[in-house]
Amino acid sequence: MPIIDLSGRPVTSQTGSGKAAEHLDGASHPHIKDSDLEHFTEDVLEASKEVPVIVDFWAPWCGPCKTLGPLLEKAVIAAKGAVRLVKINVDENQEIAQQLRIQSIPTVYAFKDAQPADGFMGAIPESQIALFIQNLIGEAVPGEGDALAIGAEALATGDIAAAAQIFGQILQEDPGNPKAVAGLAQCYLMSGDLEQARNTLGLVRPDGKDDDAIRAVEAELSLREKTSSVANTETDSLRARIEADPTDCQTRYDLALALDGANDREGAIDQLLEIVKRQRDWNEGAARSHLLTLFEAMGPADPRTMDARRRLSTILFS
Repeated sequence: MPIIDLSGRPVTSQTGSGKAAEHLDGASHPHIKDSDLEHFTEDVLEASKEVPVIVDFWAPWCGPCKTLGPLLEKAVIAAKGAVRLVKINVDENQEIAQQLRIQSIPTVYAFKDAQPADGFMGAIPESQIALFIQNLIGEAVPGEGDALAIGAEALATGDIAAAAQIFGQILQEDPGNPKAVAGLAQCYLMSGDLEQARNTLGLVRPDGKDDDAIRAVEAELSLREKTSSVANTETDSLRARIEADPTDCQTRYDLALALDGANDREGAIDQLLEIVKRQRDWNEGAARSHLLTLFEAMGPADPRTMDARRRLSTILFS
């Protein structure tokens, strides 16, 4: 039985229903099911008139399919009925694969109103799956809090583009949201656009200016602006000068900035602590002040913050 007519449009005649798919831990879920040629029309085309239906074309021997499948299932379950997932084993349904011109797997198609609406090939990160579903149903999935977490996860994995889109969509729904503003500003920071990061921070609503996330990004931005002045400084030459004169706090401070600019934050902390140890009031307490900015940027729960705070306390109260 064909699922598309001679013009390439889906056939929408009704047939029986497919079976619920086993997923994740082997349990079944009402919004996830296996299907086949016989049930494709009802499970996908007719069902997509109610909510968008994502179709996952996979095979048991396909390694990337085993990675993508559980992530799709997790996202669909989190969407709480806003979207459904249908899984098609191409080994058992080669006619469907041929008619839809499936060239490689995993391939994912999304259907809305019985028509293909979107799709992608290959295994993609969880953050991009969330974005795919958000675009499909036109709202944040599964909710603002979870969307923020997914955006943060995308940032942590270096997927700046996906994170920026997620934070941007949250801001469309909730302008000035401090967590989303901070996340979007962090995207610009990671891409090296300090000016746009600062402009983005200006989007926060008045009651969110003191939010911890905003303060952390402001602190990080301040650090980036300071380190930019020594971005091209050779740390070896600075170390040589310090070795020749260990009391040279200015050079040690410049070395701390250079190390932080080179993503060696632990090294920067070591140098700043050494300044406080040798001359705590040097340059009106500049080293200690810089340490406090680092702590705010990293956050109180960061192991580097906790360790450095302990070491600073030992120096100050010894």
